[in-house]
Amino acid sequence: MTDPSCMTRDLQQNFGKQPDNMKIAMICFTMTGFTTGEKLREAFLKDGEEVTLEGKSRYLPDSITATTSQWAEKKFRDHTDAIIFIGACGIAVRSIAPYIAGKKTDPAVLVIDECGKFVISLLSGHLGGANELALRAAGYLQAVPVVTTATDLHERFAVDVFAKKNGCAIFPMTAAKEVSAAILSGDTVGFYSEFPWEGELPGGLILCDREGTPVKKKLDPPKTGVAVTLYSSCRPFEETVYLVPPAVVLGMGCRRGKDRETVMNSAEAALRDCGLFRESLKCLASIDLKKDEAGLLALSEMWKIPFLTFSGEELKAVEGDFTPSAFVKNITGVDNVCERSAVLASEGGRLIKKKTGGDGVTTALAAGNWRIGF
Repeated sequence: MTDPSCMTRDLQQNFGKQPDNMKIAMICFTMTGFTTGEKLREAFLKDGEEVTLEGKSRYLPDSITATTSQWAEKKFRDHTDAIIFIGACGIAVRSIAPYIAGKKTDPAVLVIDECGKFVISLLSGHLGGANELALRAAGYLQAVPVVTTATDLHERFAVDVFAKKNGCAIFPMTAAKEVSAAILSGDTVGFYSEFPWEGELPGGLILCDREGTPVKKKLDPPKTGVAVTLYSSCRPFEETVYLVPPAVVLGMGCRRGKDRETVMNSAEAALRDCGLFRESLKCLASIDLKKDEAGLLALSEMWKIPFLTFSGEELKAVEGDFTPSAFVKNITGVDNVCERSAVLASEGGRLIKKKTGGDGVTTALAAGNWRIGF
């Protein structure tokens, strides 16, 4: 039989590092399974993960009273990062079936036999991180990892794994499937990026410009491809998978007490004027005088992006050509809030949209120096 540790090392080369501080829930059904679970729990805890182990059996102490399906529902609802069943695959499948929603939202789900011989990546292998977690768990248990996703088995480029490693939003998933299918079939897939990258372009991808034309002119333009971009107008390929990095900062200023609808409309207009995907936003930024501004806080919460504020001295120290305002300087002590805060929060990025004002709200956009890696 193949050495499990060797299999784990070989497969691990295809994956990046698992995100820190995962919330992992495990359930077992026998004393043997509990022993396996305890061994795994201790290993995960040493890695700094948040781990729980519960039992469902009259032979186990503190057995849960809920059904396994009810237990699974709660874990899905609580946005648990990973769910591990230590028992039969059938129990896991029946328990999670009603709650599966989609690749972008489902947690990683693993199944481990009670003796700890096999670790199966059952659900959300790429975006949810089940494949990576299965490899880790197999390493801890000296078990055989079972990963069934085709791109991993054939050691081919997986666009959803690439998106996750680089912190990019990915859509539409239908096009992502087409990219994987094309690569597995041996067809060429286009690749266009507005950002520099580190590493070598994987096999199966050919570099193209914004129009989808191969940089090596002798090649035929691919119909399917990947575009790493901030802009919704960018469509290099007939079937384009968009990877959108959170590289843009929205700088804002507003009069005291501006309602959230007005703030929201101004933010949406700024993105629309530049043709940016909302997923491109890294954070919202302003002066610390606005740290309790209800409209800005509401926008941050609704769009699920951080709200960063800076002191007047920090903003005045930012270098650049900014649009001055005597009124803003009189109120805040700084000649411009939205442009300066956008550039500062982008960590030395560049303005891609200068100050625009209306309805008592000002906006500006800055793009940071983002890099991607293979």
